[in-house]
Amino acid sequence: MSRFLSAQHKALVPYTPGEQPTGRQYIKLNTNESPFPPSPHAVAYAAEAAKSLELYSDPTCSALCEAFAKQCGVAPDEVMMTNGSDEILYFAFLTFCDDRHPAAFADITYGFYSVFADLLHIPYTLIPLREDFTINPEDYVSLGKTIFLANPNAPTGIALPLDAVERIIRGNPNNVVVVDEAYVDFGTESAVSLIHKYDNLLVTQTFSKSRSMAGARLGAGIGCKSLIADLNTIRFSTNPYNVNRMTMAAGLGALEDDLYMRENCRTIVETRGLTTEALRRLGFTVIDSATNFVFAKADWIGGNDLYLQLKERGILIRHFETPRLKDYNRITIGTREQMRTLLLAIENIREALS
Repeated sequence: MSRFLSAQHKALVPYTPGEQPTGRQYIKLNTNESPFPPSPHAVAYAAEAAKSLELYSDPTCSALCEAFAKQCGVAPDEVMMTNGSDEILYFAFLTFCDDRHPAAFADITYGFYSVFADLLHIPYTLIPLREDFTINPEDYVSLGKTIFLANPNAPTGIALPLDAVERIIRGNPNNVVVVDEAYVDFGTESAVSLIHKYDNLLVTQTFSKSRSMAGARLGAGIGCKSLIADLNTIRFSTNPYNVNRMTMAAGLGALEDDLYMRENCRTIVETRGLTTEALRRLGFTVIDSATNFVFAKADWIGGNDLYLQLKERGILIRHFETPRLKDYNRITIGTREQMRTLLLAIENIREALS
């Protein structure tokens, strides 16, 4: 670091994104990207928007907000579009957290929560998952803190049923509850239906996973009108042109082609089931997943060893070094062919060790 770095940031530990290799071609099963390309509608709309890049994008994202709101069954002023869901989460920390409103989230969850809290000097509480990696909703009731709840959770892939999520929202009437639904389209009931019932609920979603737009960076927040107005105060005070013209247009195209997304999600869920069964036959413990990835470990090989051996064979998965997770790996669900290649590689590794 340079001698000019602010002293308040010298101890900051940044978020570590998954590997994005250049050079060698890998089967990438490490960052939960979709194995399918974006909708042809999204591509065509983005290409048309590229012809006007000399102009600023619409800071209100009005057309996209209207289309997304219609799909969610809410009003346009109850949604906000952002540069990926990371941005809406960052805005939520900025808007709803401070010394008098500390944050709370699981000890094993999306790594950006603690990074944002540390960056903004927001005190926070880590709430331990149970031994089986599930969340106990009662641990979150009457906390008096701004709660960040990934549902389904990452990297475990475990989802809370909607009634449990509602118990947490109802149990914290004087604090905002942020429900991060990055993986909601792969097998979880959304909490969006509750935003008119609870004025302390903010739901965040992303176009990165189910809509195959990770490279476009488009996210959204859904909540009551007053919460969205608060968030827009922060957005217009930081980066009002946060969604570029091409991404905005691609988002409209993706929403227009909703059937394409649903069919891709159905295929991913089917492949997830087949992969889970195959891994279990190979001696893995696999947590039941409601996402586009599985979280798995095997007694016959360590998590880091499996990661390294697969990488040598041109396959990337995600390994975490934290004590409770070090035996596990997170494996993105790719195409059927990619998963067959993965399983064959694991079989070969197991035979070589036997």
